[in-house]
Amino acid sequence: MKERKVLFVDDEVSILKLLKKTFEKRGYEVDTAENAEDAINILKNEEYPVMFFDIVMPGMNGIDLLKKVIKIYPNSFIYAVTGYPTQFEREGCLAVGFTDYFAKPLDLEELLKAAEDGFRKSADYADYTD
Repeated sequence: MKERKVLFVDDEVSILKLLKKTFEKRGYEVDTAENAEDAINILKNEEYPVMFFDIVMPGMNGIDLLKKVIKIYPNSFIYAVTGYPTQFEREGCLAVGFTDYFAKPLDLEELLKAAEDGFRKSADYADYTD
């Protein structure tokens, strides 16, 4: 099974700190990036089975980041996070390739469940292809 590594990309540092603390308490290895460009640099050296991308960020947005990342890691589970749910509806996020969609304020238990589901499916996929 792959490591339980998660990458969070969000321009709100307080959210990144909360997510990192919450997920690390549950045994995950967590990395964070405050923008898409930093995330791309991290992804040059690390692979994450599960990732969460904020949609609205300065510079490259989460949708454009997703489009780049799924070309490199097509089997990763990448979730959309947004504080603008009326602007970016769930269906639109799923249509561009996100695994699922979460609106802020975030329900941490829902995110943990989504991550666990992604890891379970990732392990199933790895077992199936071995």
